[in-house]
Amino acid sequence: MSTFSAPGTDVPPAQVADYPMTRAAHCPFDPPPALHTLQDQAPISRVRLWDGSSPWLVTRYDDVRALLTDPRISSESDHPHYPHLSPAQKERRRQSRTFINMDDPEHARLRRMVTAAFSIRRVEALRPAIQKIVDGLIATMLAGPKPVDLVQEFALPVPSLVICELLGVPYADHDFFQANSKILVKTTTTVEQARVATQQLLDYLDRQIGVKLGHPAHDALSTLAERVRAGELSRSEAASMGMLLLTAGHETTANMIALGTLALLQHPDQLGRLRESDDLKVVASAVEELLRYLTIVHRGRRRVALADIEVGGVTIRAGEGVVLANDVANRDPDAFPDPDQLDVDRNARHHVAFGFGVHQCLGQPLARVELQVVYGTLYRRIPTLKLAVDLDEIPFKHDGNVYGVYELPVTW
Repeated sequence: MSTFSAPGTDVPPAQVADYPMTRAAHCPFDPPPALHTLQDQAPISRVRLWDGSSPWLVTRYDDVRALLTDPRISSESDHPHYPHLSPAQKERRRQSRTFINMDDPEHARLRRMVTAAFSIRRVEALRPAIQKIVDGLIATMLAGPKPVDLVQEFALPVPSLVICELLGVPYADHDFFQANSKILVKTTTTVEQARVATQQLLDYLDRQIGVKLGHPAHDALSTLAERVRAGELSRSEAASMGMLLLTAGHETTANMIALGTLALLQHPDQLGRLRESDDLKVVASAVEELLRYLTIVHRGRRRVALADIEVGGVTIRAGEGVVLANDVANRDPDAFPDPDQLDVDRNARHHVAFGFGVHQCLGQPLARVELQVVYGTLYRRIPTLKLAVDLDEIPFKHDGNVYGVYELPVTW
């Protein structure tokens, strides 16, 4: 890997804004207003991170997409000027490095080992099983007391059950890996807390790989175990990959289920459009629009420039950090007319909620099917679903790497 001297800055420190920025209290679904201002007035500008570094923040849709496909932009998290999200994330990346923080060819070599498990054909074959899980959880909610916390009773169990089945991990262990995942996705987590949670998950996945080495099955961890047996992966590499798939496979989708439901409850016309249509295309369109509108990976895609890059009239120098703000890029009026409106009939498939280019989210086919089943079922089965508290009582995950809500009390 190339190394560079520390990048300088040509912007006076007093003019550099802190990042991430604060959302407006009355607009919990929208990116921070300061991001819109930058997108309009200074779409490529420096920001200050927690460690005092000042990477470039890129806010316009076209620029974000261009840089996400530029081979001169690196995902290598061990680069000295990689713009880490927090001290805890920096420790996690050091302790458990995976292909999402590598460049090709190593990124491609490792990613190919798990691509088949998340192929569109394989995921579509899971749709009936996902439907059965969703139907069962809804039936349990309807038969029990109310109000209920939709996060605990529905949004978390759906993707957790699915990813456990796909990976071959016992669902009985879900409390353990969800508790440790919760630690790792909070920006307030300390380095020591991150180190302990990461090691516990790595040890757990290493044990699971050991089980698959002795008793292989038709699941993704068995595929990784076979790579270990063939000498293509070390057990520690396999455990790191398994940890990535397990934590990412439930955390993001769970937040989309809960936050998407809340957004729809606040937009009853859009919820009605979704609830009253039996057209699968309408459901699929609603999923894409909610992914665009909410963009729950809301701290930007982090990169480092490997060479001087001219973009948007600004030169990003070799060795400088770059933060690609996909949340506000998905609200760029040049890419999405009237972008601050939730419109489930919008053609939003070109959003960058899953990233773009070779590093775009591996699990997006699975996430799409899960959300299609959930959004296409929940509101039809419980047509009178409503909040059990006022909106201002909902605890939002402002301190999370992934945006969402901690609780969502609902009734019907």
